[in-house]
Amino acid sequence: MEHYERHCPAPERRFNCLIPPPPGYKIPIKWPKSRDEVWKANIPHTHLAKEKSDQKWMVVKGEKIGFPGGGTHFHYGADKYIAAMANMLNFPKNNLNNEGNLRTVLDVGCGVASFGGYLLSSDIITMSLAPNDVHQNQIQFALERGIPAYLGVLGTKRLPYPSRSFELAHCSRCRIDWLQRDGILLLELDRVLRPGGYFAYSSPEAYAQDEEDLRIWKQMSALVERMCWKIAAKKNQTVIWEKPMTNDCYMARKPGTQPPLCRSDADPDATWDVKMEACITPYTEQIQRARGSGLAPWPARLTTPPPRLTDFGYSTDVFEKDMEVWQQRVDNYWNLLSPKINPDTVRNVMDMKAHMGSFAASLRSKPVWVMNVVPEDGPNTLKIIYDRGLIGSIHSWCEAYSTYPRTYDLLHAWTVFSDVERKGCSAVDLMIEMDRILRPKGFIIVRDKPKVVEYIKKYMKALHWEAVASADADQDEDDAVLIIQKKIWRTSESVRELE
Repeated sequence: MEHYERHCPAPERRFNCLIPPPPGYKIPIKWPKSRDEVWKANIPHTHLAKEKSDQKWMVVKGEKIGFPGGGTHFHYGADKYIAAMANMLNFPKNNLNNEGNLRTVLDVGCGVASFGGYLLSSDIITMSLAPNDVHQNQIQFALERGIPAYLGVLGTKRLPYPSRSFELAHCSRCRIDWLQRDGILLLELDRVLRPGGYFAYSSPEAYAQDEEDLRIWKQMSALVERMCWKIAAKKNQTVIWEKPMTNDCYMARKPGTQPPLCRSDADPDATWDVKMEACITPYTEQIQRARGSGLAPWPARLTTPPPRLTDFGYSTDVFEKDMEVWQQRVDNYWNLLSPKINPDTVRNVMDMKAHMGSFAASLRSKPVWVMNVVPEDGPNTLKIIYDRGLIGSIHSWCEAYSTYPRTYDLLHAWTVFSDVERKGCSAVDLMIEMDRILRPKGFIIVRDKPKVVEYIKKYMKALHWEAVASADADQDEDDAVLIIQKKIWRTSESVRELE
């Protein structure tokens, strides 16, 4: 799968241009209706509808593409499949969120992300992950639907998420060879699962009786047993394993048992361009003492200072002050935006420099989700963000982000341009990349030095951007605010195709 991994072209092969919308592009259908249908013109790739028609992934309906909620292993709908999983685990009311204790999910090989889409109504947020493989635009469909998703793959490098980020990992017929390279891909899932986290696996190996599937099941069962996973439930086509809460089982293994524990000096949270390792990530002394993550259930988790604050020397007061500051800033942003937006205008949001996730937390009352991006060269506060029940990824804005064009409604850039300048990278390249990610009629909130704001204004006409609001730096703040809206524009070729 290495060829599906993220890679950047040499400078001479990079495109320095804007990407026009496809012919017939329309403003996306609003959430929650968008979960079930999108405009066909916005993603004119319908081969998946034909290839997966018997599995009810998606159906072409005139000008729209509908999503019945099916999947390779849940033909009768993701909602019934999710309820069945909760029932297998004996969770109250057949609700997979387990009274707020299961909040963050990783769906590997997610298809068009119906599993993650249907979990949202249970207050569960899913990082739906898939590569640009033979199914091509899976992630683009997911984001067009307003469902959190990321273009990526389990290959040779670590996923861009810290250790202990997810309560549940899920693979439904994801076509991954979990036994390759000494089980390194399962060990990567183990790294990102929380203490007591689950891996739900729906695949022929879990139930088929032919010789090859039995061989794989036997070897996989032996591997996860050595990893100290236990079967929490097994029914029909699905098995759910549970990760241990403490290091006790690891310490009780016989000397020389494979896979080994990772080195004590290895950083389990380092992910940017870091190779996977075929080893088990042991828990910290804090986890061992607490016998678990020590996280509050959702929604209290969002505003409760998480235990990993201490990794950065942050106090509860620092955490609460950060929340207070960003709540005030977000309220001010929305006052500036109010003449331009309705309650359902914005759905997919990216905070390009998220710090502790307080920008996203301040949006909790709005029908949005936020991709929280943490710089690869700063404090790795992404683990605080995940511990608050939010999601995000590590990234360097000197490079393109792992998503398709036109996938976000709002980008928040707090001192991102200043950071790019400090690294010696191109602010113009960053603007072009932001334009690629942003939907037509979408918004950018720039919060940066006044000179940076003035620099951006010089390029707005060429980018088809329009300034819709601004706020000058005040006595308490060094940063000015500029709110930009991207115009809808078309090439002459796309207009001719419409005629």
